[in-house]
Amino acid sequence: MMRTWLIVLLFIPLFSQAAIEATQFDDPEKEARYKQLVAELRCLVCQNQNLADSNAELAQDMRRKTYELVQSGASSDDVVDYMVKRYGEFVLYRPPFEPLTLLLWLGPFVILAGGVAILFIFIRGKGKQTDNQISDNDLQRAKILLGEEDNNS
Repeated sequence: MMRTWLIVLLFIPLFSQAAIEATQFDDPEKEARYKQLVAELRCLVCQNQNLADSNAELAQDMRRKTYELVQSGASSDDVVDYMVKRYGEFVLYRPPFEPLTLLLWLGPFVILAGGVAILFIFIRGKGKQTDNQISDNDLQRAKILLGEEDNNS
């Protein structure tokens, strides 16, 4: 049994596909800018991961291009502009506030306001409900069914 576990544990590294990229920078400022950029740009394949966390081939290519641009002296804005021109604004985790992205920025607040309005109307409507009046006939019938008919009447 112990041998089986040992064999399984020895083969686990063969199945992992984590890639390690070695990037060498000649300037700590460039390295910091590179790390900031790959943390801010979105992987288009994974969509909920940034470039730094993704192991998709496209993310690796995008990291490589970001590295090349930063090493060549391009500013952070230049790198972001290049990525947006090439892949569209979806590559940005924080797209700019403009008419095209208005729904993206304001949509959650509109949905929240609508939910609060519906909740307010629902709660307010509960208070306006009146108790249903029970007729004397219905009351007498209920008493008969329950066996509580008043013998004095």
